[in-house]
Formats: sequence, C-alpha cells, structure tokens
Amino acid sequence: MTSSIAMKDFYPLTKQEDLAIIDVREAYEYQMGHVPDAKNVPLSILGDSADELELDKEYYLICQSGARSENACAFLSGQGYRVTNILGGTSAWPGTLTR
Repeated sequence: MTSSIAMKDFYPLTKQEDLAIIDVREAYEYQMGHVPDAKNVPLSILGDSADELELDKEYYLICQSGARSENACAFLSGQGYRVTNILGGTSAWPGTLTR
C-alpha cells in the first residue's frame, strides 16, 4: 500500500520543507521541465538505481500525470522504501518548472 498526496497539499509542503523528490520520467522529459530540486531517476532504470536510495528517508515520486510514479511507488514500497506518489504530476505543478 503506497500513500499519495494531492498537488494542492504537496506544493505548499515544498515551500516549508526540504523534500526528497524523485522524477521518474525519462531524461529528455525531465530536461524539458521539472519540479525544482527533483532528482531524475527514470522508471526504466529504477530497479538498477534503487540501492542508491536510503531506507530511512521519505521520498516523493513524480512523473507527468501520476501513473508512472504510482508504478514506481509500488515497486519501491515493495523493497521497503517510504514513498509517496504525487497525484497529477508535473502537469498539475502550479509553479514554474525548472529546466
């Protein structure tokens, strides 16, 4: 069971806390615009990169709409990671995306 957060709740949280945000879109999508401070770990290589994550840290996963990040959350939570899916993805981000 993975948790999720609506963008209306997530966006203000990014202004209050230093969050570990992982963008699971492919590199070319990430480069076209991403949430500020998000780290790019594409879903296609997540299985090979999961051991770089810390088990005691909470991660917020984002993609374009929330579907790929939901899949990534299911995978990572099954590996014992604490993850939250950001509903609506970068499409719902109300601020300016970083390039």
